[in-house]
Amino acid sequence: MQPVFDGHNDVLFRLWNHAENGADPVAEFVGGAAKAGFEGEEAGHIDMARAKAGGLAGGLCAIYISSGGRLQFDEPDASGRYHTPLSAPLERQASLDKALGIAAIALRIERAGGWALCRDSADIAAAMAAGKFAAVLHMEGCEALDAELNALEVFYAAGLRSLGPVWSRNNIFGHGVPFAFPLSPDTGPGLTGAGRRLVRECNRLGVLVDLAHITEKGFWDVAELSDQPLVASHSNVHAITPAARNLTDRQLDAIAESRGLVGLNFAVGLLRPDGRESTDTPVTTMIRHIDYMVERMGIDCVAIGSDFDGAPIPAEIGDAAGLQKLVAGLQNAGYGDEDLAKICRGNWLRVLASAWHETAEIQDKTTSSQRKMGTA
Repeated sequence: MQPVFDGHNDVLFRLWNHAENGADPVAEFVGGAAKAGFEGEEAGHIDMARAKAGGLAGGLCAIYISSGGRLQFDEPDASGRYHTPLSAPLERQASLDKALGIAAIALRIERAGGWALCRDSADIAAAMAAGKFAAVLHMEGCEALDAELNALEVFYAAGLRSLGPVWSRNNIFGHGVPFAFPLSPDTGPGLTGAGRRLVRECNRLGVLVDLAHITEKGFWDVAELSDQPLVASHSNVHAITPAARNLTDRQLDAIAESRGLVGLNFAVGLLRPDGRESTDTPVTTMIRHIDYMVERMGIDCVAIGSDFDGAPIPAEIGDAAGLQKLVAGLQNAGYGDEDLAKICRGNWLRVLASAWHETAEIQDKTTSSQRKMGTA
């Protein structure tokens, strides 16, 4: 089994949402209680048992604030076109309250032994070696942060090590791309002045800047400002699936030049050439995007960013327990063990170490831990 470090999931939002309706989020993650208490999709994609069954060894777990209710995509027309308007901006204080509640769930899961909250790549490697889920706190859309970035300091102290300045809506830091097909990601302005300060402060602290939901203009703004590898944690290939959320060849080239990465998004609407939200999407469609990215950027720049608990995914995968079906598909497509180790976890560990400005001592500890578990 190939252990997988996944660049994006929304399990914390699912747990918080269920907690708002009276569920116990710790029991749901540690014991899989959602299977008994909720029907169908509400059981989500990740808990401890399913993560272990699928080799999901860790990942970036998002603090995400919804715009209220489940996002409803516009129905495609006869040709498959759709254009869902951007969600309205959110009020900061309410967003901060929700973000703190979501972060609190992450801390409670750690206290219950459900995972280890990791602050550097040595923590990740040690957790994986011990068979414990290696969770890294990520913020998807920074509506909870103030323009002065005081809250960023506090979230950093609590373990935040990655953020995306925007989700697919606008905020004080920048502009997001809509969910639309077919459409270029060049849909509007990029970073604001506050967004530029945010990127610089992330560079100073060692917080990864994620480009998954930002406009193309915002992408180039970050590329100009940041000293980090460019990362789109959960995006796919625009040349295959021309959704606004996917990346153009020019963006892929810039990511490769920076030695960054793209995490393959399992969301079916971002995988299928027709853009439709049908879970009847084979693993071979996922591999087509990986093949394209490997050919365009090289094996060192391709990883996994599932979007578990955040989007409909191929039925063939189902949930975290089905991850090794993608690995098996990649093996059948000719990817060897060394390449699979890079795609499944090694590329994420390299990029995170770089973005976090880690010392040689920490990187040595990471390599040593990986070798002990046979994953270096």
